[in-house]
Amino acid sequence: MDRMTFDAVRVGDEITPYTTAPISRQALALYCGASGDHNPIHVDIDFARKAGMPDVFAHGMLSMAYLGRLLTNYAPQERLRSYGVRFAAITHVDDAVTCSGKVVEKFEQDGEKRIRIELTTVNQNGEIKLKGDAVVALA
Repeated sequence: MDRMTFDAVRVGDEITPYTTAPISRQALALYCGASGDHNPIHVDIDFARKAGMPDVFAHGMLSMAYLGRLLTNYAPQERLRSYGVRFAAITHVDDAVTCSGKVVEKFEQDGEKRIRIELTTVNQNGEIKLKGDAVVALA
């Protein structure tokens, strides 16, 4: 991780994917507590059904956190310069989320050598749930 250098990284390089266990109701309840987001649509099936949903579903920020784990598995957090996502679809209970990234740009900014990484999460059926990017400074 710390020996990764700007010269060694190539546009097109892929980050080793990270796949979660299937999202459980317990994981959603724990995330509510950890995040402070207690919206009942994520944990109360009756509330979700009254809102027109067939079941509860994961917080979008939970999938964003999984992508954050992918990034920090790749490079130390202090090298992260930017990180953003667009929520594309709902992540359902029992979805296994696969996070992936690909280097799409190398550049210099503010005296640092940096790379831009295109990020995606998909479920077990290949449905895109999040898309985004991050910028990481390298030595």
